[in-house]
Amino acid sequence: MLFEPRSGRLAAWGNALLAGLVSPDEAVLSIVGEDAVHRVAGLPGESGPVGLTLALGRMRALGVTGLRVALPAPGHPLGLSGPPEFNARALDAEEAVVAVGAALGLVPEVSEAGPAGDVHVSVTWHCLPVREAPPADVPSLGEAERELAEALREATVVLTRLDVAGSGPVAGAALSAYRARAEAGRDVLAPGYPPRAVRVLALAQRVDLMVSLAYENGHGGAVAASEMAARAEALRPVERVARRALVAAYNSAVEERERGR
Repeated sequence: MLFEPRSGRLAAWGNALLAGLVSPDEAVLSIVGEDAVHRVAGLPGESGPVGLTLALGRMRALGVTGLRVALPAPGHPLGLSGPPEFNARALDAEEAVVAVGAALGLVPEVSEAGPAGDVHVSVTWHCLPVREAPPADVPSLGEAERELAEALREATVVLTRLDVAGSGPVAGAALSAYRARAEAGRDVLAPGYPPRAVRVLALAQRVDLMVSLAYENGHGGAVAASEMAARAEALRPVERVARRALVAAYNSAVEERERGR
């Protein structure tokens, strides 16, 4: 899974821009992050790919009032509402952004060029029609927080017993880097999000990192086939819950605004 999905950055800072809480330049810089450039292709009214500033302005003119995140996986169309063509593209990319107020969705295509250590990353967001319907399987912030805490407790017991909870120098370095970013006050969400969303997102990102490390560190002490199966069985629901929590956090600004109407 993506530790900080590009769809999350686009939705979070796009929502802040649409709410008038940040300037277009601030939103675009935050969305692009460490990538070289982001462009949007297939936007209604545009004959070719355009930059993010123009694209976000065009989407506002088309009636877009908010942006939601989708983080689908095989068998779990999290955050999607169709049609099948859009769902398939989003599943291939493992993420998408779905507009509120206009039947549009954005799916990223990431291109990399250059030698190791000097990779040039460009992203093209493909704009496609979507079905205006409730997104699939997205919990509330409260539900996501409770699910995450419970799944983390259960998985930690199993993974610790199997010696695959993310140990060793590589795991230690990754966790230290995560803590340093958190302690430095990194903005995990854009302005306009409730404090609970920030808390849920930070926990979901930490759980996501732990799951990724457990997968990447091989089998650890789980050398028997039965132990390997137990490890995979422990990770699968935690990964699913973490993705649900990420989506709930990124979508919370839109959900709160709609509840307040």
